[in-house]
Amino acid sequence: MPEPIDPTERAHLRDDEGYSPPIFRFAPSPGLGDVVRRYWLPVWDLPAGRTTVQRVLQYPVVMIVVTADYARCIGPSTGLSTQELRGRGWAVGAMGQPATGALVLGGPVSAITDRFVDLDAVPGLDGPGLTAGIRTAMADAPDTESSQRAVVDHLEHALGALLPVDEEGLLVNAVVERVEADSSVQRVSQLVEAFGMSERTLQRLCARRIGLSPKWLVQRRRLHEAAERLSGDDSPDLARVAVELGYADQAHFTRDFRTVTGLTPGGFAGEPR
Repeated sequence: MPEPIDPTERAHLRDDEGYSPPIFRFAPSPGLGDVVRRYWLPVWDLPAGRTTVQRVLQYPVVMIVVTADYARCIGPSTGLSTQELRGRGWAVGAMGQPATGALVLGGPVSAITDRFVDLDAVPGLDGPGLTAGIRTAMADAPDTESSQRAVVDHLEHALGALLPVDEEGLLVNAVVERVEADSSVQRVSQLVEAFGMSERTLQRLCARRIGLSPKWLVQRRRLHEAAERLSGDDSPDLARVAVELGYADQAHFTRDFRTVTGLTPGGFAGEPR
């Protein structure tokens, strides 16, 4: 039975006023760890005229997202992912593992990098059935645990059909896990050495299974770490943060952060929390 979790989500930058709607998160059942990272269910009720733009530095994974208005398979975003919220609403999401995208799509994830497809168009899932089950469960009381567990059960049943994960999928899961868990990985050559493959083979693997480059993986991990450090209570020493993240200097760090988020590190650090 999936259990509620409340991880510190360093990928979620909130809006520029520091607001985030309540987000209920569940861990997958132990047997689904190869295809699911977690389930997430934001529920919001904003005053009339109030809008919020939630910002996320996505992970290198495909997400299944169902709301009252749409149902999508969303590819990884090379930049900053944003979503405007207003009024009352809810969303149900499943964050896949790196291996999952190709299993859902029946082909390379590069086909939906920086874009999405309707859930009923993907061959690996029963999109219409999954969508109908989730909407029925969330129709009356989306903020109750009983409704949330019901939709997680629907997702578990659908995603469980993708098992077992193929060897290439398990390999790309391991590559991404290594980058995200080990901050000493600063260069693609370290991954090449660790996994005993050529750089070209690694590039092709990442292109097929996650629609991104190995270099992107390292850069995104750095930006996740940067966002986490810049969100602290104390004013950060930006030069020190740059060095600790493996940048040659603060200017390179600032350029990378601003290119992806549209903000300088200092500007982001100064936002309300």
